Amino acid sequence: MNRNELRKADINLMVVFEALMLERNVTRVAEKLFLGQPTISSALNRLRTLFNDPLFIRVGHRMEPTARAEEIIQHLSPALDSLSSALSLTHDFDPSISTMTFRIGLSDDVEFGLLPPLLRALRQEAPQVVFVVQHVDYWRIPDLLASGDITVGITQTRGLPANAKRKLLRHIRPCLLRADASDTPLTLDEYCARPHVLVSHTANVAGFADEWLAEVGRKRHVVLSVPQYSSLPALLAGTDMIASLPDYTAQAMAASGNLFCEPFPFQTPTLDLSMVWLSHVDTDPAERWMRSRLEAFMSDKLPAPGSKQL
Repeated sequence: MNRNELRKADINLMVVFEALMLERNVTRVAEKLFLGQPTISSALNRLRTLFNDPLFIRVGHRMEPTARAEEIIQHLSPALDSLSSALSLTHDFDPSISTMTFRIGLSDDVEFGLLPPLLRALRQEAPQVVFVVQHVDYWRIPDLLASGDITVGITQTRGLPANAKRKLLRHIRPCLLRADASDTPLTLDEYCARPHVLVSHTANVAGFADEWLAEVGRKRHVVLSVPQYSSLPALLAGTDMIASLPDYTAQAMAASGNLFCEPFPFQTPTLDLSMVWLSHVDTDPAERWMRSRLEAFMSDKLPAPGSKQL
C-alpha cells in the first residue's frame, strides 16, 4: 500500500465526507460539525477534486451519493474508526475535572426507572460533565449510533450493525401497576377484566402482554395507548385502569406511594435490556468510564428466576 497517497489527504475532509454520506444534506452537516455552510461546500469541492468524481448529485433537497462515493465509504469508515481509537489512547480521562459532553440514548422506561440514581452519583463524581439524553428504541438505535448522535445506548436491541458491541445489563421482569391498593394481587381473570393502558411508541393497541395472553388463550382490553411511560402516574390515578411495564420502572413509580406494583398473574418470557456502542469508541477512556457507570447503576447481576428468551 502506498502511504505517500496519504499526504494528499486531509482528515477533516474525510470527516466531512462521512457526515455527508450520513446526512445527505450540506446544511445538516454544517450544523452537526459546527461549521459554516460555505466551509462544507468548499470541503465538498476539494473532495471532488481529490477523488476525481462528483461524489454527490443533488436530487431535490438531498445529496445522493455516486457509485464511487458508496465504494469509498466502505473503506473510509473503518479507517476513521481505527484512527479515532488510536487517538483516544493519547489522553487520560479524569471525571472530577472533565467538562465533556456525553450523548447517550435511553428508552424512556430506562430514563424514568434507572437514570435518576445514576445522575445523583455522577453529580458528585463528575460535577462539570454534561449529559445529553436522546430517546432510543430498538429500531432507532442503529441510525443514532451510526450518525454519532449518541455514542452509547440502553434499550432492548435487534438488528445491530456489524461494528456494534452489546453487553447484557439485566433481564426485564414485567410487572403491573395500579392505583387502587389491595392486600392481594390481581388474579388472571381480574387482570383480563380490568381496562388497560398500553405504552406504545408506535401508537399500537397491542403489545407483548397480548402475545403472551394469546398463548394461554386469554385476552385483555386496552382502552388507552400512550407514547411514553412518564404519563402513567397521572393517568392511572383515581381509576381502575392498570398498566404493564418493566419492573424497574414500575418500582420507581410505586416509590411515590400513590401507585402499587405487583407481579404479573401469569408466567411471562423475560426480555433483555442491553447496552450497545460502536467499536471505534471501545477503547476511548472517557467512553469507557461512561459505560462503566451506566453498567454499575443500570445492570442487574442476578438473573431473573426461570427466565427464558423470546
